Amino acid sequence: EVQFVESGGGLVQAGGSLRLSCAASGFTFDDYTIGWFRQAPGKEREGVSCISSSEGSTYYADSVKGRFTISGDFAKNTVYLQMNSLKPEDTAVYYCNSRIGGMNYWGKGTQVTVSS
Repeated sequence: EVQFVESGGGLVQAGGSLRLSCAASGFTFDDYTIGWFRQAPGKEREGVSCISSSEGSTYYADSVKGRFTISGDFAKNTVYLQMNSLKPEDTAVYYCNSRIGGMNYWGKGTQVTVSS
């Protein structure tokens, strides 16, 4: 069974940092794109960043470019999101996701709260 488990969220002051982890099981990172999404209260879920496990190429939303860094330890089936210079508008539940075998899989998310 494919599963994603996010961790590393918490409460941090503006300007602070957090590192999120996404541990995957039930498949190997041979050739998949793993993405981080977030959803703030009252807003739609939005894409934050993603990484290709085969090429290592990355993508960032404009709102986080230069502040967030995605990386992967594919031998450990884990993807990370280093978040620096956090802003109150980064407050959201953060989810990791991948499309495997034609199906979208999501973790349960980890809460990130940035106080001003």
